Amino acid sequence: MRQNSRLRKIIIGVDGSDASLEALRLGRSLAEPVNAQIEVITCWTYPQVFGKYIMDGFEIYKETAAKVLDQSVSRVFGPELPRDVRTRLVEGNAKVSLIEASGGADMLILGRRGSGGFSGLHIGSVSSSCVAHAECPVLVVPAPDSRESD
Repeated sequence: MRQNSRLRKIIIGVDGSDASLEALRLGRSLAEPVNAQIEVITCWTYPQVFGKYIMDGFEIYKETAAKVLDQSVSRVFGPELPRDVRTRLVEGNAKVSLIEASGGADMLILGRRGSGGFSGLHIGSVSSSCVAHAECPVLVVPAPDSRESD
């Protein structure tokens, strides 16, 4: 956090998973009492392909990510975003993009494990990388149902 330790900007990474929605809810509850700005970020990338030619139809990846972002904020904030909440769709690797975004934030909040395919992990690779490399404090939030099974 900055020198005066006042929470002004919270970045929340969202991928539509239960843990990321819980991170968004917690970020909202932390931001409201101190009037902090919230920036909700969803990252997306084109799939890796062999060769140098990219086929048509890859716009679906960006459209899908935009839909995840819109649905996530709607589930937590309702149909109208509060004026201190911004959303941003970022093309790029989630680890790199969130670490870069952390440079302008007082806190980064992430779900403990997102929509990746390794269910046995206690912390996801994005969360782990951000904890190790972010330029601000990182809060990693478990999904609501995982608290009972830990």
